[in-house]
Amino acid sequence: MANASGFFSPSVPHFKVRVKPLTTAIGFSAKVVCVGNIEGAEKHASTVSPSSQSPIPRLVSKGCKLVGCGSAVPALQISNDDLSKMVDTNDEWISVRTGIRRRRVLSGKDNLTGLAVEAARKALEMAKVDPDDLDLILMCTSTPEDLFGSAPQIQKQLGCKANPLSYDITAACSGFVLGLISAACHIRGGGFNNVLVIGADALSRYVDWTDRGTCILFGDAAGAVLVQACNSEEDGLFGFDLHSDGSGQRHLNASIKENESNNALDSNGSVFGFPPKQSSYSCIQMNGKEVFRFAVRCVPQSIESALEKAGLPASSIDWLLLHQVR
Repeated sequence: MANASGFFSPSVPHFKVRVKPLTTAIGFSAKVVCVGNIEGAEKHASTVSPSSQSPIPRLVSKGCKLVGCGSAVPALQISNDDLSKMVDTNDEWISVRTGIRRRRVLSGKDNLTGLAVEAARKALEMAKVDPDDLDLILMCTSTPEDLFGSAPQIQKQLGCKANPLSYDITAACSGFVLGLISAACHIRGGGFNNVLVIGADALSRYVDWTDRGTCILFGDAAGAVLVQACNSEEDGLFGFDLHSDGSGQRHLNASIKENESNNALDSNGSVFGFPPKQSSYSCIQMNGKEVFRFAVRCVPQSIESALEKAGLPASSIDWLLLHQVR
């Protein structure tokens, strides 16, 4: 399990808040402070002969800001009343405890990559950025439709002729926040100008729809933002705080398992245990009470730490956006 907190000041016209905290209670983390300047870099560069200089550009002071956003959801809606026909629950019980009344679920010809592409196009349209101007695509997902990653397929469907670097980030609930921080670091330290960050998951594929403790919580959707380089004076990422705690895996996981029936190959006794059995991922297993305790204990500490790094008082926050259901 993990906690991640970040403070980003968006430049997207549709956003009306001045400071926007992004926090997730389950997922990933690692303490980092991004710094735009390298002290003494210019002095060092001036003393190095042209023949010995590295072809890699030196780091310069640079900021980043959000300039576009988009989202996409499947057509099928599953209400709490629908779930009450499958498990022992009701609309009031679910809505009072979670605030959820319905969730979107992939069906028919819907697929996760398609949702991600739709959200990405909306973000690019809002930002008025052409797909060929993208330097990097980050697909934050724990449910890719290809074991080798979905980001390159998104790049292909967007029609990026320059073949920008594209890769997946697997960090569960904290994936999107981690994607934002990764985008900022690529811009500040790597000289990238336009980074597309997508958060998309199809968790319905890994839900046990007979388990009341988990089936009421999860659904499918995609969201995307365009993070763009800017002058340090316009920098919108004020601070963040990220951590990981592997001991929480026993409370929230979807572990790999061997299939009970496997007719692929027969070793004929030549090598014991070979070839390995085919495997797949289990349904989501969650100890809700322990996850809740973790969130209540660790997330406030992470928020306070991010505020301290950003140099902001708690009174300056207009919106507090928490991943965790209430």
